[in-house]
Amino acid sequence: RYTVSTLQQAAPPTPNKPDSATQEEEEDGFRAVRERLLSSGRLFVERAAQARVLIAETARRFVKPGTTVLTAGRSRAVAAALDAAAEAGTGFRVVYVRSSSPSSSSAPDDGRDHDEETMARRLRGKPGVEVAIVRPESVAYCLGQVTTVMVGAEGVLENGGVVSAMGTLQLAVLARSARKPFYVLAESHKFVRLYPLGQYDLPVRQTVLEFQGEADQSDHDGEVGAAEEGKERGEGGGGGQEGEEAAVDYTPPDLVTALVTEVRVLTPSAVSEELIKIWY
Repeated sequence: RYTVSTLQQAAPPTPNKPDSATQEEEEDGFRAVRERLLSSGRLFVERAAQARVLIAETARRFVKPGTTVLTAGRSRAVAAALDAAAEAGTGFRVVYVRSSSPSSSSAPDDGRDHDEETMARRLRGKPGVEVAIVRPESVAYCLGQVTTVMVGAEGVLENGGVVSAMGTLQLAVLARSARKPFYVLAESHKFVRLYPLGQYDLPVRQTVLEFQGEADQSDHDGEVGAAEEGKERGEGGGGGQEGEEAAVDYTPPDLVTALVTEVRVLTPSAVSEELIKIWY
């Protein structure tokens, strides 16, 4: 919003000027817009990093000595909070739920060392910290030894619900059933003016649930066969997993114990008030 408002302040070109002068003004205007966008991008990255530091400082207080934290989703905010708790000398245990998507080695190298294996190795190197990595189908079994659940979010909605990696809703339902607190760690720039009525009201297209009949099965078999032949010839494969990797689900606010942001700890019902402060 700040970027748009500043760009709109640009004065319109003055009429009755030679074409060369008008062209020079347009080039100067383009350079100014480009520099403004780059500056805003750098500022956003800097503030996002600062927000995660503040979130970590607040969230680490929820990690008491002897606590067992269950987490999933490769959230950098959660990783920073666990790192902060470990640096403070808190002895605790972590249960990482392994992502059902392909391993991070298949993902582009963007400098983000926040996959489960990397975070587990880093935490295991700190005194007093023990880490286990479990499969998604083992979560219900493990919850009996878990003290609290911490996850990140792709977006925090107006009603206090969250959009996050597929499987977060499942964790929240199981945590509620086992009477375990469910905390969401998210930066305030992820707050969204969206009020979904249900799981399928999100403005995203996903093919998670795709019914097929007999006619579809033959086409599917042909595609699988072609993909297998491509793998044997070294032509890649696995591209069909992209939709699954990007899949998200919606966790309603009644399953969220609290949201930890860089501003303060919020109850789900306080999100709408915070959105009013941000937008108005």
